[in-house]
Amino acid sequence: MGQKRGLTLVYTGDGKGKTTSALGLTLRAVGRGLNAKIFQFIKSPQRSYGEQIALKKLGVEMVQLGIGFTWTKTPEEHREALKLGWPIAKETVMSGEYDLVILDELNNALAIDTFPIDDVLPLEEVIDLIKNKPTHVHLVITGRNAKKEIKDIADLVSVIEAEKHYYDEGIPAVKGIEF
Repeated sequence: MGQKRGLTLVYTGDGKGKTTSALGLTLRAVGRGLNAKIFQFIKSPQRSYGEQIALKKLGVEMVQLGIGFTWTKTPEEHREALKLGWPIAKETVMSGEYDLVILDELNNALAIDTFPIDDVLPLEEVIDLIKNKPTHVHLVITGRNAKKEIKDIADLVSVIEAEKHYYDEGIPAVKGIEF
């Protein structure tokens, strides 16, 4: 049998289910004895997330590197969070300590166009990470508006489309479903 090659999977699109898909994959990986870690690039550590509570019980650490939605904080605050968070995520992937690393909402962060982010989260470094990660590491990148450059080098790209959503009927985020 040849050497196992880590895959790069991208879950993108406007539909609900990108993070949920990555979490389902994490559940499967942990069940098969893989070591997993999750980084979230937009969500803030100031909030509680159901998936984080469950993953802790499974021994999977989920780290929020962000500070919340872009409209809730200043560009400077977001830039600082990305500047501090990106190197942590990058070093974790490159350490080879984990078999599966999820970079949740990284696409959202890379798609920020209301203020400059390329000096604190350079697309070239993300591409370099994908191309040069340890061979056994599976990498999952989620979030809307995945960059073409990332999709081009990924092994799998799933685009999740919204056909119908209860938000449109005025139903707010549901505990246990969204968070």
